[in-house]
Amino acid sequence: MQLIHKMTRLELFNHIIRKRSFLCVGLDTDIRLIPPHLLSEADPVFAFNRAIIDATAEYCVAYKPNLAFYESLGAKGIEAFEKTVTHIRTHYPDQFIIADAKRGDIGNTAGLYARSFFEHAGVDAVTVAPYMGEDSVKPFLVEGRWVILLVLTSNRGAQDFQLTEDAQGERLFEKVLKKSQEWATDEQMMFVVGATQGKMFLEIRRHAPRHFLLVPGVGAQGGSLEDVCKYGMNAQCGLIVNSSRAIIYSDRTEDFARAARREAHKIQAEMAGYLKQGTTKII
Repeated sequence: MQLIHKMTRLELFNHIIRKRSFLCVGLDTDIRLIPPHLLSEADPVFAFNRAIIDATAEYCVAYKPNLAFYESLGAKGIEAFEKTVTHIRTHYPDQFIIADAKRGDIGNTAGLYARSFFEHAGVDAVTVAPYMGEDSVKPFLVEGRWVILLVLTSNRGAQDFQLTEDAQGERLFEKVLKKSQEWATDEQMMFVVGATQGKMFLEIRRHAPRHFLLVPGVGAQGGSLEDVCKYGMNAQCGLIVNSSRAIIYSDRTEDFARAARREAHKIQAEMAGYLKQGTTKII
């Protein structure tokens, strides 16, 4: 079990102001894509993650390991995930750590998932699917930890369910937004909204004006950071924008970490501009 500081909403906002960044680096570490010279390491995935983290920590406020990339490697992958979290906690304790696990199961099973991520791994937040309703989400609402609920994603299949309307014209993602706010406040719950949704952020903010939004899809998936900020930023920023492949795979040579640092710095500089010149004038 890892004993860690529990990050509040205000502390996260202050972290954003201090760094002039709301960048989350996605650690979607595919052993088939990391630089070949790392394959001789005892733990290639962790060696890659450690170098990426050390190179980018100055420019981001969060890291998001995607559990699929670790679980696919069996016990060695889980070990690499845990070592990655420990490295961040030890060397960069102000970073917000998100386990991108997309869990969603009945209450007693959800409780075990929550224990795994919060008590054992020691992350700050877990992504959770809302389809099974309140009793599948509430076990993750542990004091001092965060649930990040999938609401409106960036994949093509999002329209299959998320945008469907009931007889009153209410779309499913709107129902999820409204209902889930009966379970937790903006001090404990965030929402996933894909960067490719553009002006749909206006609809999200109509129902959830104060909540933080985790926004994947900037970079390799083609989402516009400008649109995300224009339509999604609130008076306390309210955004954690994730970039994975565009940063961590920007170079596959022995210079990969420096290349990742350059890419993270470039995104951070753009974010600093939006924080400063946006309508909210956050900094």
